[in-house]
Amino acid sequence: MARVTLQTIADRLGVSRMTVSNAFSRPDQLSAELRERVLATAQELGYVGPDPAGRALARGTTGAVGVLLTDSLQYSFADEVATNFMRAVVDELAPTGLALTLLTSHDRDDVVPARDLAMDGALVYSCRPDSSARDWLLRRQLPVVFVDQDPVPGITSINVDDRGGARAAAQHIIDLGHRRVAIITLAVGEPGGPVDDPLAAAVGHPQRQRMLGWLDALEAAGVHPTVVQASANTDDDAIEAARSVLLAQPRPTAVLCFSDVLALGVVTVAEELGSAVPGDLSVVGFDDSPVARRSRPPLTTVRQDVAGKGRLAADALLKAIDHRRSGTKAPVRHRTIPTELVVRRSTGPAPAE
Repeated sequence: MARVTLQTIADRLGVSRMTVSNAFSRPDQLSAELRERVLATAQELGYVGPDPAGRALARGTTGAVGVLLTDSLQYSFADEVATNFMRAVVDELAPTGLALTLLTSHDRDDVVPARDLAMDGALVYSCRPDSSARDWLLRRQLPVVFVDQDPVPGITSINVDDRGGARAAAQHIIDLGHRRVAIITLAVGEPGGPVDDPLAAAVGHPQRQRMLGWLDALEAAGVHPTVVQASANTDDDAIEAARSVLLAQPRPTAVLCFSDVLALGVVTVAEELGSAVPGDLSVVGFDDSPVARRSRPPLTTVRQDVAGKGRLAADALLKAIDHRRSGTKAPVRHRTIPTELVVRRSTGPAPAE
């Protein structure tokens, strides 16, 4: 049986080959009635559409953009903040027809490495600065946008005001009279546990900026916090870190957490130990993710606009890709999205000594 091509369909309908091509790739160029006729004839003849590889070659585009994560790919589906960020990126990309490909910096046989995958550009999201995959993307000179990364010259970055948000959270605790304060932050690719030098251990942009913000307020009040790192932003790691903090002596009266997930772990362990939140222990999260509102009591937390961050990042990447295609230089911008302290019922005055 002869191979069915665009010309085969065009001959059957008595239209030009370009008309048939437009039905698949530029539907806005045809009337709805004509496009339906073309697609129906294509289906009748067993034609499934233009070859993606050939289309990419002709257009000079792969039709895909990458998102690079330091952690496993499962993180993007298990973490609600990451999921909401990805959803916003996908929504922004949808009208363009570009597909989203998840990349990881882990070297595994079943994952296509960032150095080999064909893509038009990439978002580097919450990724270690020493990631080899990040280095490969930059060496390939692809259009790249950094998200939750230290800003660097020549690359557009989208961040939130992590330091300002953390400072507000710590000041809230100080204003409530707390002086025995613990911090549970997040390790990046390292084992968790107590930390002697909080700033030296803060690897990653959000980790360092939030630590700086907490210390801004605490040190100004003469408070020297106990700092513990959770190995990962998961329920199990949150419980482990919370036990490390709440079983220590003297026990803190307030805990500042890198995320709402870690904060919920503190609330859970406090209940196990018979401590009331907020009567005996105040807990503050970060992100204002859905878990903050599901918590009992609802969490005091720092709100960041995760969806807005995703939309800004995707829009910046699309513009960078368009500039690459047109041979023009894309403007570089460093955007910082405001954060907001949201006071709920997980914080209260320090208990009487």
